[in-house]
Amino acid sequence: MLANAVKEIASPRVILVDDDDLFRESLGLNLAEEGFDVVDFDNGSDVLSFLLNEPSLDPILLDWRMPGLDGLAVLRRLREARMDNPVIFLTMLSDEIYEEAALRWGAVDFIDKSRRLPIILQRLRLISEGTKGILSTHEDDSLPNSPSSAKVGGLEIREDIRRAYWKGEQLDLTLTEFAIVCFLAGNEGNDISYRQIYDLVHGKDFVAGYGSDGYKANVRSFIKRIRKKFRELDDSFEQIENYPGFGYRWRPAGATGTPE
Repeated sequence: MLANAVKEIASPRVILVDDDDLFRESLGLNLAEEGFDVVDFDNGSDVLSFLLNEPSLDPILLDWRMPGLDGLAVLRRLREARMDNPVIFLTMLSDEIYEEAALRWGAVDFIDKSRRLPIILQRLRLISEGTKGILSTHEDDSLPNSPSSAKVGGLEIREDIRRAYWKGEQLDLTLTEFAIVCFLAGNEGNDISYRQIYDLVHGKDFVAGYGSDGYKANVRSFIKRIRKKFRELDDSFEQIENYPGFGYRWRPAGATGTPE
């Protein structure tokens, strides 16, 4: 009988690619305990074959350094095959040259392998939820009937493809940086606390750093990187203002101020 039928809800699936067997097994078990259906591979060739035969939009946690096809080669081949899976790199490389190359091929974020599970879960949450609830109702006459797009002054947000543009030029933002920009711009003119930004990135009540205000250094680092990317396109960019001791705000068009 229908009344007795149990409706099964499919678990969200994530694809994990890493040649380190112990790391892959440990992370896979942790993700499974959090409700994910994990499909794992130990090399780039196998995951490419799998996805080409069974296309999906599942997020991919992708190791950077692997024998044979490395992570960037896998990402490049996915994009050449017009596959748009969100790709998060698992890496121990900090050189920005690698990040720039990966972002240009459509990676959405980077996670240091030493980071704890809550960080990975938060990134996956940002992918699954996108920027819903982060953007306000900013609209522009040039974007009629486009709920996935929004404009705030010179900033254009494309929520559907998780891309941001400043005065018509694409910004190479990670998923986390994109979410922060959406949050600030979606609350244009309002003061946003360090803690609000940190919770957006790491999840509510996540604790890190030294002392009760240790998280502030983490937020400042994010803001510094975001400003740098804007200023690489426009050296006069000053939209992200500092509220000393509290946080940041996205400066309304026409307002004046001096960022941190």
